[in-house]
Amino acid sequence: MKREKIPAIVVTRLSIYLRSLAILAQHDVEVISSRHLADMCGINPAQIRRDLSYFGEFGVRGVGYYVNELLFEIRKILGLDKQWRLALVGVGNLGLALLKHPEFQNQRYTFVLAFEKDPKKIGTIVEQLTIAPLNAMNRLVKEKQVEIGVITATPEWAQKAADSLVRAGVRGILNFAPLQLKCPGHVFVEDADFTIKSDALCYKLTSLEPG
Repeated sequence: MKREKIPAIVVTRLSIYLRSLAILAQHDVEVISSRHLADMCGINPAQIRRDLSYFGEFGVRGVGYYVNELLFEIRKILGLDKQWRLALVGVGNLGLALLKHPEFQNQRYTFVLAFEKDPKKIGTIVEQLTIAPLNAMNRLVKEKQVEIGVITATPEWAQKAADSLVRAGVRGILNFAPLQLKCPGHVFVEDADFTIKSDALCYKLTSLEPG
């Protein structure tokens, strides 16, 4: 099946499986049943089997899944069998937290550049990165062969940041700014707006029963 026809929610669940399998591998678990994996992920065993069937046949009937083998295959499916080079735009509190977040490195994401428009921050060193000015983005992004831009800038300059990343050749943007970015069709954008998730949670707390 072509990748573009696979539902986005399936890809999201693959990430959940990946994290559970990584924990099992750290504890030297060699084999896990679909039911046990489902319990860890909070997902029905049949759903796991359906999700994995998009990409091939995994596991052994009556035995389960070989942890390291499935971990390797899901990493390959998600493109995590290589190192991804990231550029951060906006080194405020959220940006700093992301630079220091160990999961980025664990999942093979490496920040190689950081940009700011605040002249007081430019030239300072954070997590071994020298914060660069925005007008150096085109040159540095190409030099460092950055593939993903991470925007934690304020809404007022998030779109300009995205435009600069696109001009520099970046084809993937992870956007934390509370703004719908306008990018050309060949650039993939994933929004990570905490306020949207918070709004949904508050709605459930106010209007719906748990579950």
